[in-house]
Amino acid sequence: MATTKLDEIDRKILAELQADGRMTNVELAKRVGISAPPCLRRVRTLEEAGYIVGYHADVDPRELGFEVQVFAMVRLQSQAEADLSAFENRCRAWPLVRECHMLNGEIDFVLKCVAPDLSTFQNFLMGELTPAENVASVKTSLVIRCAKDEPGVPFDVLEERIARLA
Repeated sequence: MATTKLDEIDRKILAELQADGRMTNVELAKRVGISAPPCLRRVRTLEEAGYIVGYHADVDPRELGFEVQVFAMVRLQSQAEADLSAFENRCRAWPLVRECHMLNGEIDFVLKCVAPDLSTFQNFLMGELTPAENVASVKTSLVIRCAKDEPGVPFDVLEERIARLA
């Protein structure tokens, strides 16, 4: 299902679920202006089409004792597809790595990492990340504070774009 095939109700469903994935189907249907059975069918269709990829609780890492958040910029020795894939697979196996993004430019990957304390991150950095196969260099930046952390996408921007194209 391409974005242009989503109608206004589908986009409203996605926006509402993005804001609160715990609401009941009845509440969701009421918010988007349709009855519950077709709302549930639409949600299932959006899930099957890959627009909704999961549901989760947004937990506060610091409240759980993860005091350290670090962005690690990783440069690899080889950017051959097999080497890129191998690094991505390695990242998926490291619990402290919460996000892994391949970039264009001087840095090949940026990793978002969390750790309970600096020494735990340092042990990961020196014992696993830096010596990992194909890693040429790692530069890290410790997060001091977060000014914004918005999940998902800005649906208002999408609606403005659709209105302009119509």
